[in-house]
Amino acid sequence: MLQSVFDTTVFATTFTTLLVIQDPLGAIPIFLSLTSRQTPPERAASARQATVVSFAVIVLFAVFGRYILKFLGISVPSLQVAGGLLLLLVALELLTDKVDESPDPEAVTANAALVPLGTPLLAGPGAIVAAMVAVDTTGGGVAGWVSVTAAIIGTHIAIWASLRFSLGLNRVLGTSGIRILTRVMGLLLAAIAVQIMADGVFAFLATRL
Repeated sequence: MLQSVFDTTVFATTFTTLLVIQDPLGAIPIFLSLTSRQTPPERAASARQATVVSFAVIVLFAVFGRYILKFLGISVPSLQVAGGLLLLLVALELLTDKVDESPDPEAVTANAALVPLGTPLLAGPGAIVAAMVAVDTTGGGVAGWVSVTAAIIGTHIAIWASLRFSLGLNRVLGTSGIRILTRVMGLLLAAIAVQIMADGVFAFLATRL
């Protein structure tokens, strides 16, 4: 009965993929840099705003992404291969520590929680593609939609918690701890990316043979 309205495999895969890509722990140093001049209430508001913006962007593309694909004549297997390649590049950046430097606090505007934190740092191309792939591979069934939606919500709860309590987490984990966790997440993302590409290649060949 539960399986008809909720797919645990889809939820686990989507949640893990989005969590690794959006990397809330890795965003802590950037968030603290962007909000260094803010008071605690302002920092809490920025955490909430960044989470809402990221959630809105991901949901927007998850819902309307399939229509964009149909309009452009792009098949799901093609998106899987391209998306998997993009996720693999993101994973390599995490593994090699080649991430963008933290923005200069002097250049940060009052809307830093919206741009660049909410998007593209949290809701970037990798997360957008991952959400679109997750929705399209479920076939549009009720269980698929419920599972993907739950995964997106769960991921953003984790993002909000990481940003909201960023000062404490930064003190506990430290820079080295955050880097180690980021490398581990990069390894997991690389494995997920390869699997997505493999599924896309086999699906593409199946439609041509």
